[in-house]
Amino acid sequence: MYRFSKLVLLVFAFATCLLTAMGAATQSQLPLTGPIRTTDSFKWEDCGLPTDPVELRSIEVLPDPPQPGKNLTVTVTAFVKEVIEDGAYADVTVKVGRVKILHKLFDVCEEARNANASVTCPVEPGEYQVDHTVELPKEVPKAKFTVAALGFTDDDDPMFCIDITVDFMKRPFPKYW
Repeated sequence: MYRFSKLVLLVFAFATCLLTAMGAATQSQLPLTGPIRTTDSFKWEDCGLPTDPVELRSIEVLPDPPQPGKNLTVTVTAFVKEVIEDGAYADVTVKVGRVKILHKLFDVCEEARNANASVTCPVEPGEYQVDHTVELPKEVPKAKFTVAALGFTDDDDPMFCIDITVDFMKRPFPKYW
């Protein structure tokens, strides 16, 4: 369970952390509000403020919904409004129901360097897109995971906020609508 928990955390937290240093869309787009549902199994919500240095535009997962034992590609797009310096970090919590299974601080710039990301700190303002692929283990527990990530600048100011829900519970009947 720990290995899977760490993997789930790293997949979604990594994508979340990377959006602090990357993202894409035009600044003229209207901000998104409320949860964004891609399927009943995956949804995300930007819980940040309009003044946050990173404006989340989208998160897409393929396959959608995520499948145990398959590769999962996460594409994050965002607009960076202020320079992101070394020292920026993300506070990430993963829960199953109300039970916290993992809590960790990630150095955003270090994570980007370790993943050989195309963008490294300092990150200048602008539009970016990040794709990251990871293989999900076959042993994914049939559970509903929530990931809450708060990003902070090197000065400890709020940088972004995101809530993600991934449901790996088997559905008894397929949905036809």
